[in-house]
Amino acid sequence: MSYRTEEFDVVVVGGGHAGCEAALASARMGLKTVMFCISLDSIAMMPCNPSIGGSSKGHLVREIDALGGEMGKNIDKTYIQTKMLNTGKGPAVYSLRAQADKHRYQTEMKKTLENTENLYIRQGEISDIAVEDGKVTGVKTTSDAFYPAKAVVLCMGTYLKARCLYGETIVESGPNGLMPASKLSKSLLDLGVTLYRFKTGTPARIDGNTIDFSKMTPQYGDENIVPFSFENRAEDIKRDQALCYLTYTNENTHKIIRDNLNRSAMYGGLIHGTGPRYCPSIEDKIVRFADKERHQIFIEPEGEDTCEMYIQGMSTSLPEEVQVEMYRTLPGMENCRIMRNAYAIEYDCIDATQLKLSLEFKNIRGLFGAGQFNGSSGYEEAAAQGLIAGINAARLIQGKDPVVLDRSQAYIGVLIDDLVTRGSKEPYRMMTSRAEYRLLLRQDNADERLTSIGHEAGLISDERYERFLEKERMIDAEIERVCGVSVTPKEEVQELLDKYNSTRLKSGVKLSDLVKRPELDYFKLKDIDPERPDLSYDVREEVNIKIKYEGYIKQQLNQVSQFKKLESRLLPDDIDYNTIDNLRLEARQKLNNIRPASIGQASRITGVSPADITVLLIYLEQNKRRSE
Repeated sequence: MSYRTEEFDVVVVGGGHAGCEAALASARMGLKTVMFCISLDSIAMMPCNPSIGGSSKGHLVREIDALGGEMGKNIDKTYIQTKMLNTGKGPAVYSLRAQADKHRYQTEMKKTLENTENLYIRQGEISDIAVEDGKVTGVKTTSDAFYPAKAVVLCMGTYLKARCLYGETIVESGPNGLMPASKLSKSLLDLGVTLYRFKTGTPARIDGNTIDFSKMTPQYGDENIVPFSFENRAEDIKRDQALCYLTYTNENTHKIIRDNLNRSAMYGGLIHGTGPRYCPSIEDKIVRFADKERHQIFIEPEGEDTCEMYIQGMSTSLPEEVQVEMYRTLPGMENCRIMRNAYAIEYDCIDATQLKLSLEFKNIRGLFGAGQFNGSSGYEEAAAQGLIAGINAARLIQGKDPVVLDRSQAYIGVLIDDLVTRGSKEPYRMMTSRAEYRLLLRQDNADERLTSIGHEAGLISDERYERFLEKERMIDAEIERVCGVSVTPKEEVQELLDKYNSTRLKSGVKLSDLVKRPELDYFKLKDIDPERPDLSYDVREEVNIKIKYEGYIKQQLNQVSQFKKLESRLLPDDIDYNTIDNLRLEARQKLNNIRPASIGQASRITGVSPADITVLLIYLEQNKRRSE
């Protein structure tokens, strides 16, 4: 017989990266919050790659930090190597990536959770979501305890009815051998929630003592450290960095895989879930890129106090004995020993078009979804959604409007809009190419874009907000100064221009004009700018980018202005699209299902044409005239 426990404002189901951010956000906003985990040892676990950030994902982490989340601070405490990626390209795609000591990452995040006011942590499996009159009222555990709540955030990751597979071996298990969440899927189905079956995977972990690293290429971290958190300074988090290594597959590797494809759990028909397009298994790579003679494989340490090495780029569901044979074909790994087998994992998740842009379920008030449960992949995507879901669960209870970031404000806005508006039939991965306004959504200016929102929500302290405002004042003042400095064709100026193969001056110019030259920048011109103030690196970086790319930035701001016009044309929530003449049948079905908040969101729904958007605009105009 079930018993009723104390009441909570917010229940967070799951303690992964989404659950941690959701629970911390609601608790820090003053809401009494409880976070449930299958195992307390799984809090903030990294069951796959031991890293945070990377291309586009680094943007998400800095945005999480700018809003007041924890992931950036935690990786700054626990990184063992850090690199800024894509520096050969423009600043729009610079992305920070850090190798984590994965056990320390967990320990530090758990410590933060345990010492957060208003937050309670509980080990247990949730079996049912209680809903009355279309509103969530609490959750029930497998031990028959009922936890009343005003809002519930679901962050189950890859645990729902999870099973791990390699070769012919199938284990009913969550990641890393932990228990699956086997009961909750039925409750969700009973509530009318549509579930998908997705699949992801992970490579083997190899004993580093059995690897000959002399046959591999060392991969060093950056000498100049860039923190993920805007609150940290490089000198405060700098430390000795670990080495990673690069090796390659070869024809022997590929032959073993081809000869055993029928024994792969994925190719053998045992896996029914849809896998990630942009993070393929090694079997997928060999089949899809048959013309490639080799593939890059990175050997990455899982921490400073373990010899386990992560084999980045070789996830697989091949049988154990084939894995051994395959990994031993790599240069340097001829005598390697597996410590943990590679495996694929199948799990239940939702069709995210059932959610509002706030990540609340459309048909169940107070129920929110976040992370891989929403059909995404990756720690960073999960944490970003968890933060927004946690904020909005708290704001719902506080009687405030939800925080909804649009595509021109943040990669988080792109991520959520893609999931909720377009849905995904495979695990969704964030990429820079998904962001239309990526020159505006750089990882360096995430604080400029989002800190005020985090402050208004109550996650950014007044002290931090004042420091942010002071930084903005310094940036603006320095840009104004640089644009006012005149540079004449003195010999020292001409010599500096010669040094960088830049055209000599024939007359005086503004210093800002020189910054805009492709071969020059704000940093290179220091020697001919004697009045330059002593500014921090992040301020100087912003000054350089804003001056250098001024024209392109203005162009994107004009595009955003047009985008905002469509986003501001709101669609009433109670429209019956079947009653609107001239809408195509597919558009009516999609619009009734997605129920977009605005004309802009409607325009991004697959199956809604420009002609349908014109019909909606006419409909809104006619309604406006009738109301007048």
